[in-house]
Amino acid sequence: MTETSRDAKRARTAQRILDAARQEFAARGFDGATIRSIAAAAGVDASLVMQHYGSKAALFTTAVQLPVNDGNSAAEHLLEVLTNRLRELPPETSALIRSMLTVPEAADSMRAHLDERVDNLARSLDGDDAQLRALITVSGILGLTITQHFLKLRAFDDVPHESLLRAARGWTAYLSNDS
Repeated sequence: MTETSRDAKRARTAQRILDAARQEFAARGFDGATIRSIAAAAGVDASLVMQHYGSKAALFTTAVQLPVNDGNSAAEHLLEVLTNRLRELPPETSALIRSMLTVPEAADSMRAHLDERVDNLARSLDGDDAQLRALITVSGILGLTITQHFLKLRAFDDVPHESLLRAARGWTAYLSNDS
């Protein structure tokens, strides 16, 4: 009985840390979030974060994973990503996107990030074409990000973010379901 309650307490603590990490990474990005800020948000000592997850990178990897074969979660996640990309970009994201076509290291970094995003999304989708739908989705989000923030297409000036997200809802639902 003691072992079960100890295991249950450990699992609850790990989940609190993971929930806090998701919030911190979403709000501050990988570089801005710290083990200490995640621990504080979870109400635990920073050493417990390391004990449960080993490193900030390992915690980040766990925190950004989508549930496997859950198209609804994937669609919701994609709308969250679009919501963030349609807002002002963090300086590090702007620098990376701006540099990715001219600086090989930036291209490598962006490629690795996007490959991971495609693989993560594909794992959460059903169907033989899950990888293809994930590729199209990730590429589309990058395209929207570039056309709004860097090319500054005039059409974005007249469209409220809520309208863009409403239109994107159908797109993300279609791409995240087995078609």
